[in-house]
Amino acid sequence: MLTNAPKGTKDVLPEQVYRWHYVEKKFAEICDRYGYREIRTPVFEHTELINRGVGDTTDIVQKEMYTFNDHGGRSLTLKPEGTSPAVRAFVEHKIYAEVQPTKIYYVTPCFRYEKPQSGRLREFHQFGVEIFGTPNMMADTDVICIGHDFLEEMGIRDTVLEINSVGCPVCRANYRKALQDFLRPHYDELCDTCKDRFERNPMRILDCKSAEDQAIVKDAPEMLDYLCEDCSKAFEEVKSNLTAMGIDYVVNPRIVRGLDYYTKTAFEFVSNSIGAQGTVCGGGRYDNLCEELGGPPIPGVGFGLGIERLLMLMDANGVEIPTPEPTSVFIVTMGEEAKAKGLGILRKLHQNGISAQMDTLARNVKGQFKYAARLNAKYTIVIGEDELARGVVQFKNMDQHEQKEISFDQILDEIK
Repeated sequence: MLTNAPKGTKDVLPEQVYRWHYVEKKFAEICDRYGYREIRTPVFEHTELINRGVGDTTDIVQKEMYTFNDHGGRSLTLKPEGTSPAVRAFVEHKIYAEVQPTKIYYVTPCFRYEKPQSGRLREFHQFGVEIFGTPNMMADTDVICIGHDFLEEMGIRDTVLEINSVGCPVCRANYRKALQDFLRPHYDELCDTCKDRFERNPMRILDCKSAEDQAIVKDAPEMLDYLCEDCSKAFEEVKSNLTAMGIDYVVNPRIVRGLDYYTKTAFEFVSNSIGAQGTVCGGGRYDNLCEELGGPPIPGVGFGLGIERLLMLMDANGVEIPTPEPTSVFIVTMGEEAKAKGLGILRKLHQNGISAQMDTLARNVKGQFKYAARLNAKYTIVIGEDELARGVVQFKNMDQHEQKEISFDQILDEIK
């Protein structure tokens, strides 16, 4: 057990981490292009924040949270998603008092106690963006456009953008009654979790993973038929904006998302390349969340995008992530005096931004050359007694198999 990672977690090994660096850098670049600034929030939050933000009728709160009491008896939870902590930071630091809108992004680990499967872990990592401070549907389009462009720039061509409106508290009241009327004859057939949701939040039943419950709700009424005038107009504006920006979409009236805070726009980027769990990016608008968490009535909209799923999708699309440059220089030395000279050269190379290494296992000369080859070093610098006496090194270009003798003070210029 001590030498196994906890179930549902995964190590990212040195030979794999360059893939993460690549997508993280690209995500930061596109967010900067769209005017978003990075925020970093704690890995755990007060449990009440998550309960109120995510919603106590969601699977996350009911089944999946990692919650514990600290030594002071405070209930804390490892964050299961990134939006509620971002809203908490927005309120706590009174960012709402600044010129709006506020546009932020984050890269964060998240934690949910789920059955581990392909693309779904108990510790996973998420890219996210949020816009606070505008009720205009341009914000929704902006967020969707970032997700679309990022996936496209990552070489992913097989995703479909699905959009829906989940209404607002005004029109959802009518829909709630219609949905309950439809479900009432099937109440005894629902799973225990959905029976609990029937009174508290029947829309959550539409999101149930049970095959039996999915069969029941197949012919349930759709939220789009119950939208109030304001929500209907907002949804039409989102569609019009997407069309104007040349972004294709499909209306999917079954999208409700797994979080209670959404209002109006809900969307997902879906792929068939990563199995049944095909949503790689999802989000929407949450006009009431800031107020529900104790802040002023500030609207918001954002998305979360799973990094593990993104990398799986890139592999499925045959995307080649550039491998990092190998070590530039390996210094081969013979004897203690040569080692001392080599250490001085190594230090100078590092100070000038050049990747360089020396042997740390006291290998013989043949072993040092083998190790340099394993590292795919571009150049080797060889220092022995004769070279020390004459103030030179043997400088070899490993790609071109060319070797020449240069003085100590020529090394930097030769490499550059």
